[in-house]
Amino acid sequence: MLPIKSKFKIAKRLGNSVFEKTQTQKFALSEARFHKTRRRPRPLSDFGKQLIEKQKVRFTYGLSEKQLSNYVAQAITAPDPTKALHVAMESRLDSVIYRLGLASTRRAARQMASHGHVTVNGKKTTIPSQKIKVGDTVAVREGSKDSGLFLEIRKEGVEGATPNWLVFDVKQLSAQVKAEPGYNPSETLLDYPAVFEFYSR
Repeated sequence: MLPIKSKFKIAKRLGNSVFEKTQTQKFALSEARFHKTRRRPRPLSDFGKQLIEKQKVRFTYGLSEKQLSNYVAQAITAPDPTKALHVAMESRLDSVIYRLGLASTRRAARQMASHGHVTVNGKKTTIPSQKIKVGDTVAVREGSKDSGLFLEIRKEGVEGATPNWLVFDVKQLSAQVKAEPGYNPSETLLDYPAVFEFYSR
């Protein structure tokens, strides 16, 4: 687990969107002061820009270098590699848990999955990277529903809107995957084409 100071250092280089904990007004003010007192940086090379975009994807989804390179290698063979990579990122079990609002951060979602709190199609799983497909049911394990992790959610619901490709029954803490995750280039802060360019070198 990265300490908070390390996350702030990475987010200052890659942007605050890579970690949920740096998406705050306090961090934004700190970043503004940092750039105000800093000398004007030299322009980045194409490789430097691609490296930053690759790191953004890696840290946003909490992937190892090997995991990301494997996802890219698989996506590049698809008719639309950019969409395929986005769908692969969002179809991970930890991403689905996060999108449902069961966890406030992707890191917490990974822990939730690895600790066995979640089932896929009725079977307990401890693999955060498990690929979730259309038609799958993702639910909180029966033995975990009364845990403090989920009591408030069952009473108050989740914050924010559930993506339209997921149908979530809050009372049952169960969701169905109705479609593939949607991809709209104008709505994502990640530059997937630059990631492909990085790995094509």
